[in-house]
Amino acid sequence: MTKVALLYTDLFLKHKAGNFHPESPLRLETILKRLSQEDLKNLIEFYPPDRATKEEILWNHTEELYNLIASTEGKPYFSLDPDTATNEYSFEAALYAVGAQKRALKLLLEEGYNYAFALVRPPGHHAERDRAMGFCLFNNVALAAYYAKNYYGLKRILIIDFDLHHGNGTQRSFYEDPEVLFFSTHQFPYYPGTGNYNEIGYGLGRGFTINVPLKAYCGDDDFIFFYQNLLKPIAQQYKPEIVLVSAGFDSLKGDPLGSLQLSYQGLSVLIKIIKEIAELSAHGKILLTLEGGYNLQNLAEGVATIIKTLTNKEQVTIPQELSPSSYSLTLFDKISDLLNFKNYWEV
Repeated sequence: MTKVALLYTDLFLKHKAGNFHPESPLRLETILKRLSQEDLKNLIEFYPPDRATKEEILWNHTEELYNLIASTEGKPYFSLDPDTATNEYSFEAALYAVGAQKRALKLLLEEGYNYAFALVRPPGHHAERDRAMGFCLFNNVALAAYYAKNYYGLKRILIIDFDLHHGNGTQRSFYEDPEVLFFSTHQFPYYPGTGNYNEIGYGLGRGFTINVPLKAYCGDDDFIFFYQNLLKPIAQQYKPEIVLVSAGFDSLKGDPLGSLQLSYQGLSVLIKIIKEIAELSAHGKILLTLEGGYNLQNLAEGVATIIKTLTNKEQVTIPQELSPSSYSLTLFDKISDLLNFKNYWEV
């Protein structure tokens, strides 16, 4: 199907982490308002998410963490760390944020959709096995990978994370797992402090974590250079059966929490490259999940840009000539030397 399936419930608006917290319901409200406009409403179809079970959450998290988050139900406010808090609805919202991945995969793998976008709160990519952090309670995209593994038997899963902040929780979930290839572009050094280029996995998972730690003020040419010249050749070897995307819009220029300079046009090129990767081996199947982004206009127009690019409503050309920074060129050489483009990824 050419439409993008959107996973959403009003419960996601009820989760709040306190007054004046940057990860607020207004983020989703702004996206929903943009989606109602004439240029988008015929390109999308809304679906309610499933509710994740405890057994499913425990694929990626400890029972202690599950019980801690569950204990916050009904409490108006509970602080998990200086950045991360819950209210009386947060536990239930987190279960449906994970369950949105389950429903999205069913739409992709059983019901004919090529593209699904889980518009969820709370976000997930910082949540570790035993710790909620960075506004995240459970790791939505990591659990999407477990759904793909455990319910559909997939063994080559590509996770792409273009959030401004490194997805430490996702990385650690699969650091020794060759069935999940994790690729991340992010501002570095920055919160949470992980994601340097020499973090490439361990044991059987060596080479299946690829980090691109961009410095502040890197922009379109830097992003496109790495997606076209690093991610795409590796993905061509790896041949993913599905592509999962942690879609964080704080990499866009003007976000109050970061200093990367990606434009809407640059984002559109990244999505086109991701589409090409998915079309090569994954029957075009892409599941995107909302992560960060704290400039409301960027959230609204970033989501709109992705939907238009996926549905071919915007004609996108990948630039043949790029001018990445000298930092990025040096970083590319360092990553290439470290990986040595060995056949880690051959099927």
